[in-house]
Amino acid sequence: MATLITGGSGFIARALSTELAGDREVVTISRRNPETDVRWVKGNFGLFEDLRQLDGTAIDTVIHLGAVTGGCSEHDAIQVNVEGSRILLRYAIDRGCRKFVMASSIAAVGMQSVNFRPLEIPISDEHPCLDRDGYGWSKFMMEEVTKYHSRQNADIDVINLRLSSVAPDEKLPPLQEVGPPRQWGLGSLTLMALCDAVRVFRMAAESPTVPGVRILNAAAPRSWVKDPVARILKNWWGDGVDLSYFESGDNSYASVYDVTGIERELGFVADHLPS
Repeated sequence: MATLITGGSGFIARALSTELAGDREVVTISRRNPETDVRWVKGNFGLFEDLRQLDGTAIDTVIHLGAVTGGCSEHDAIQVNVEGSRILLRYAIDRGCRKFVMASSIAAVGMQSVNFRPLEIPISDEHPCLDRDGYGWSKFMMEEVTKYHSRQNADIDVINLRLSSVAPDEKLPPLQEVGPPRQWGLGSLTLMALCDAVRVFRMAAESPTVPGVRILNAAAPRSWVKDPVARILKNWWGDGVDLSYFESGDNSYASVYDVTGIERELGFVADHLPS
């Protein structure tokens, strides 16, 4: 049995596919050659005619990393992240696959906009979508597509990882300080090293099968900040959001996303944290 990784030429997919290939059969699909030693199928995960190249491969796990990312048009976000994901799920489910690990995003809540205000903070795993630009909404709708397929196929296990920003292990960015609000602001505060991102996808793929759909924030337990989180967010949001969590106990530098769920469900805690 094989693991299929979409978006095979991507930053995370190249590292993940190489690591997994040491233990099991792995095949990737992407339009560009990943230039690894892992088997590659040239194609678009959102086209049945391209997926048919995999008909002779018994796939028991799909790790869906392929997507258009932030800054894309609303049309591309819906066409690729929503409809493309629906096609991929339909193809794999109809051929017996029951394990799916989907790369959602912390942007599914709509944090891209400077006008974003969370309903609660730390932001919960299933915080509703308040997106204004299309990308976050497309990731949220991808999660809804997985729920739709789960209602039709009660035995499938889907883990939607709301993935944080990811940076190369050897090129982690500076810690964030108090400054003016900006687009994608929470993305700069919520960051993981590539090695931790690879590990969380592997842990999700290899976890015991639990039928149903789970949505989990895949982020580090500590914000990528130099200044206390409450000071940074107060400068952005004023009194519009209750920040008392970050002003109590040992939470001054805690993640703005609740990561207790992913530790409970998968046993994952990021290793590379700001010192």
